[in-house]
Amino acid sequence: MKVRYSYLPQQFSDCEDLWQNLRDFVSTGDFTLGKLLTDFERSFAELIGTKFAIGVNSGTDAIKLSLKALGIGAGDEVITAANTFVATVGAIAEIGATPVFVDCGDTFCMNVDLVERKITEKTKAIVPVHFTGYMTDMRKLLPLADRYNLLIVEDACQSILASIGDQNAGTWGRAAAFSLHPLKNINVWSDGGVIVTDDEELDNKLRLLRNHGLADRDTVALLGYNSRLDTIQAVVGNWLLPKATEICNKRIENANYYDRAFDSIKQIGIPPRPESHKIVYHLYIVFAENRDELFQYSIAKGIEAKIHYPVPIYRQPALSHLGFKKGDFPVTDAHADRIITLPCDQYLEREQMDYIIETVQGFYEC
Repeated sequence: MKVRYSYLPQQFSDCEDLWQNLRDFVSTGDFTLGKLLTDFERSFAELIGTKFAIGVNSGTDAIKLSLKALGIGAGDEVITAANTFVATVGAIAEIGATPVFVDCGDTFCMNVDLVERKITEKTKAIVPVHFTGYMTDMRKLLPLADRYNLLIVEDACQSILASIGDQNAGTWGRAAAFSLHPLKNINVWSDGGVIVTDDEELDNKLRLLRNHGLADRDTVALLGYNSRLDTIQAVVGNWLLPKATEICNKRIENANYYDRAFDSIKQIGIPPRPESHKIVYHLYIVFAENRDELFQYSIAKGIEAKIHYPVPIYRQPALSHLGFKKGDFPVTDAHADRIITLPCDQYLEREQMDYIIETVQGFYEC
């Protein structure tokens, strides 16, 4: 049996109504900052629980523009997670700021207890990364940020509809970034991103920044970027967004099924599942003994497993100028050696999941 990782062919296999929506849209010529983008932004804000949502061209730009709009720039330090994807760090660096890393815990999010010791007089913001579908413990982070007068921009690119208690990811900081990349839980047909905020002044500034700083066709209010979410992608988003809760719930159901099965395999460690957290499983990751061998065995058996990420961002060549070495963030390093990602999307059949479980059991019984 083969178990693919990307579910996109299934997600868009039965979408004749979407094709009709696209045909109708093309005839309008309303391609840039159009009405259907406005509709998508309104629906996205309602889904997350914020007043405003601003469509931009990627999750990376969603982080970058948020920091830029809040006045972060050259000479400033921004605290973030040592195990994040490069986009988080790239967004910080692109505005001239310096990333300052904090190690993670076994929920894959930054260990908030380690943040305070990283704060200096240059620290201006924190970008907590809600990684894999978990959430950073914002209940601890917000009081700390308030004490030091630090801004928070949530990187919620992997955690749409994740929550702590009844409060969704994206509703805790001054702004939050989401990604609509094709492999995210809610996706479009190209890169795309969304910024959410409750701050009307920030919303206005972000709308300027994403569109060259144009207040109108002839007035450049500030120097901005070309970072609009294409309206044609908003058509796709409008088609998929009503399914967001269903997608989320199915991934949770699949992850729970895996957890019950893997709990009996002593060589597999299941990450903590805090009762107060709703985890949405953009990635289903477990800790595995002999991870590399299990990974190769799974691939040989037709299972498209992944490793996120074998070399942490803080040890990548592009960041060698920061002077870090292996061991500086020990939990991140341990994860890089032990974690494996298994398919968990909403289109998996139970037969496929059972095959994955049997394959993992078979590997450790060999």
